[in-house]
Amino acid sequence: MSNVIVKTDFHFPGQSKKYVGKVRDVYTIEDKYLIMVATDRISAFDVVLPKGIPYKGQVLNQIASRFLDATADICPNWKIATPDPMVTIGRYCKPFPLEMIIRGYLTGSSWRSYKSGKREICGVTIPNGMTEHQRFPEPIVTPTTKAVEGHDEDISKEEIIRTGLVSKEDYELLEKYTIALFKRGTEMAAQKGLILVDTKYEFGKADGKIFLIDEIHTPDSSRYFYKEGYEERQVKGEQQKQLSKEFVREWLMDNGFQGQAGQQVPEMTESWVKQISERYIELYENIIGEKFIRSDVSNVLFRVETNVRAWIDKN
Repeated sequence: MSNVIVKTDFHFPGQSKKYVGKVRDVYTIEDKYLIMVATDRISAFDVVLPKGIPYKGQVLNQIASRFLDATADICPNWKIATPDPMVTIGRYCKPFPLEMIIRGYLTGSSWRSYKSGKREICGVTIPNGMTEHQRFPEPIVTPTTKAVEGHDEDISKEEIIRTGLVSKEDYELLEKYTIALFKRGTEMAAQKGLILVDTKYEFGKADGKIFLIDEIHTPDSSRYFYKEGYEERQVKGEQQKQLSKEFVREWLMDNGFQGQAGQQVPEMTESWVKQISERYIELYENIIGEKFIRSDVSNVLFRVETNVRAWIDKN
């Protein structure tokens, strides 16, 4: 499909490095700026799936950009500009080797772990007798190590500090920012009739200062429930109506794939790819509360490169 970006090979003025993540390609310009291209790749269970999803990159980039602006008073962030619907340009930061995951509800991987009998996540004790999708008395912070390849690993606050992965002073500020950002995200979600269930934040450091980096409150990094009917569904033991990419994970699991060795990714038909695209657009419109405007993707790689080069020339 010419209207999706699954791979980039740009050569920008001053470019010193290129990093290819699961769904983002990041170009470093003179160790001063990062150009983050939100591609249309989609990943699940730490595996990049074989087909791109039309408009997914635009959805993620525009949601993240909006929330970075809406939380800049809580925590300084890396964003400088969004010269293209699929691109954010920001300051170069050295990332912490952690993902700061915060959970308001017992769901997803935390529920799967709980159901298997575990009563502790990342050093945080979970009480007996909880049910799937139940709200925690207070949100819990459950960090993971940031793996270069393969699966991220759960780690406790105590272990992070003991091993020197992050200093005590820095970690406590990361945790403070995480809780405050989640509180703001929860409030903003409630205004749209949504519940922010859980999310992850990544942070980096530049000139001795901590910045929020990467995406924030997108359907790839976060899970949302619809607020209306939440209590009734809990009482009846029904599944919650979700706004996240959990539906992709569920489809993969239903088709025998969980990212384990020897498992084959099921066929992604054109109709299924289109359905995922429509779901991402629905996510955007619910989370942002505005109609999604599809950008011109007739020559999307050329458009992205032209817009980024124009920004570099001016800066």
